[in-house]
Amino acid sequence: MKKYYIFTLLGCLSFAACKKLDQTPQSSASKAAVFSTENGLRLYTNSFYGMGFLPRNSTTQDAMSDYLAVKSVPDFIRQGGFAANNSSGWDWSDLRNINYFIENCDDPAVPLATRKNYLGIARYFRAYFYMEKVKRFGDVPWINRPLAFDDPALIAGRDKRELVMDSVLADLDYACANIQATNDASRTTITKWVAYAYKSRVCLFEGTFRKYHTELNLTSTATKWLNETVSASDQIIKNGGYSINNAGGAGVSYRQVFTSNAPLINEVLQAAVADVNLGVLSEANWWWTSGTYGAKASFTRTFINTYLKLDGTPFTNDPNYRTTLFKDEVKGRDLRLKQTIRSGDYKRIRNGVQVPAPPVFSYTFTGYQPIKLTLDDESLDAGALNTNAIVLFRYAEVLLNYAEAKAELGIITPADWALTVGILRARGGITAGLNTLPTVADPYLRTNYFPDITDPVILEIRRERGIELSLEGFRFADILRWKRGPLMEQEWNGFYVPALNTPLDLNEDGILDVAFYQGTRPTPAVAGVTYVDVSPRVGTAVNSQLLKNGTSGELTWMNEIPRKWNDRNYYYPIPLNDIQRNPNLKPQNPGWE
Repeated sequence: MKKYYIFTLLGCLSFAACKKLDQTPQSSASKAAVFSTENGLRLYTNSFYGMGFLPRNSTTQDAMSDYLAVKSVPDFIRQGGFAANNSSGWDWSDLRNINYFIENCDDPAVPLATRKNYLGIARYFRAYFYMEKVKRFGDVPWINRPLAFDDPALIAGRDKRELVMDSVLADLDYACANIQATNDASRTTITKWVAYAYKSRVCLFEGTFRKYHTELNLTSTATKWLNETVSASDQIIKNGGYSINNAGGAGVSYRQVFTSNAPLINEVLQAAVADVNLGVLSEANWWWTSGTYGAKASFTRTFINTYLKLDGTPFTNDPNYRTTLFKDEVKGRDLRLKQTIRSGDYKRIRNGVQVPAPPVFSYTFTGYQPIKLTLDDESLDAGALNTNAIVLFRYAEVLLNYAEAKAELGIITPADWALTVGILRARGGITAGLNTLPTVADPYLRTNYFPDITDPVILEIRRERGIELSLEGFRFADILRWKRGPLMEQEWNGFYVPALNTPLDLNEDGILDVAFYQGTRPTPAVAGVTYVDVSPRVGTAVNSQLLKNGTSGELTWMNEIPRKWNDRNYYYPIPLNDIQRNPNLKPQNPGWE
């Protein structure tokens, strides 16, 4: 099996590339040793997989999102907590490495089709590099060649978004047309279908960003990008040979995709694969089940409420949903819910034995404790020990991109719905509404998430995207492109607590799990129960974990620290040091001056 997640740069190459655009680049390389053979081209392009802008084994990419409560409010959305002097991301060294390859991959000793294949891989990575820059900063300089030490482009200004994104699309079109590999059994490398999947992702982002960010005056160009999303997705749907994993049945098939050591090749296009022998492991268990190392990230109840019931109707249609206890609210719901959080009959392995594992308030603020990316063996919780592959591209995302683009274009059909959202909901055990377009706009989604969206199809696709792709690193980008930044201000709320000093059995195994109190901890304590203090004050300090109605109601977390979204937050500021070194980068992004 190919292992392309560990790389060393080629011994015959030595780069001291420019980290910032205003720094002096240097390079030395024996071109003939690299560019005159296919093996040299392969080794060089392998080095791209280790570049710093790629999410190789991260399991924490949604840590800043609207649907997770975390240990502390991110500075980026805290009033006065972020400025240009603590911004980051203006790093260009990886781009020079890519551009050097593209410029020099022209040796006729290598057949033209072979060169185009490796150029396609290089241009894929350049597109990836630039898409990350545009998402973060908006307008950025477009650099398509390695820069000499005296090149004026080192102190150039920023190019318009339109030019940069047209160039990204051209790179992706070249990659899709020229990358030769259509299959990689290890699912660790870039294939033609990965390139199409990334094109689908990029074009959906750009098309919807232009549609909803009317201040850019690019609304008229959104259709082009959405059509590109449809065509790229369609290539994979019709020709890629992928399918949704259903090997374990509706109750386990979804989570299998994220807990399998070897990528499930029917659904996964690319993954970061672990290797015990090489010490390439992830931190999923450590991050999600540690009270100190991770962020104690917990889903909010507002988001958990969006999971449908098994009959396809909204859970929030029940007039009593606000006061439904945790043990009851997780029943009869989309089966992806129990594969995403601890609930019901979830068990962990302790010393080789399966034991019931309800939510643990050492690790959760809200009661909705994620399990989607973790393994069930408790022995993996204390370090970077996870062996499960981290999915980077999968077929489900392609289907959702296709459905959303068609819905935004107003051309989605019942057959499209059945092929995309219908298939995904069926895997979750939902039995109705799989083959027909929704006709009613869910008032809960409109009130809590998308007040300006009246189209029930778009609303339901957004619901589906949130549920199916949760914790996979898409949510913040989705909030940006939909222009729904105010969602980042949503209350961090948890499950319903009916009364103080009343121990709750969260998984109905006959063992009481948690109780909430104020003032003095109840005595005698019930054995095995975790007692959580929800007093407004603990000693002289304000308590961050409270009950909504004082002595009952939803748990709330960190309401005392305001979270504020301004329009400036749709972009990060250019780091102060970089804009001082190169004044041509001015003006600073709006609101960050």
